[in-house]
Amino acid sequence: MPDVKLNPYLNFPSITAEALEYYKGIFGGTVEIMKFGDMPGAKPHNKDLVMHGVLESDAITLMASDGMKDEDVVAGTNVALSLSGDDTDRLTKYFESLSKDGKVLEPLKPAPWGDTFGMLIDKYGIYWLFNIGTGGMGS
Repeated sequence: MPDVKLNPYLNFPSITAEALEYYKGIFGGTVEIMKFGDMPGAKPHNKDLVMHGVLESDAITLMASDGMKDEDVVAGTNVALSLSGDDTDRLTKYFESLSKDGKVLEPLKPAPWGDTFGMLIDKYGIYWLFNIGTGGMGS
């Protein structure tokens, strides 16, 4: 049966790997890291930054990123909600509904890691990330 998961997605100013290891020390589990340099077309100044990291434990799933060097990470706005899973119809409907009165930052489209990905800000200013498929980290 297709599934959908909701979890927090944190952005850090170039310290994501350190932060995820810190949280691993508290919650246990395993950490996976994918850097921008692992993706085709990465900008040289971003190649060593964490594009996506995930801490999976029996209690939590916590995702995080360093963001981009050309984007500021601001405390208070550095948390997003991530919806992921393999229920394409349901996740697409959620994306379309949340974007109606909001702003699409990245439309749902194929991502370099093999899944479908999109980002938006809803009408209340909440950032949402969508990852549809089974090929990406944390999906």
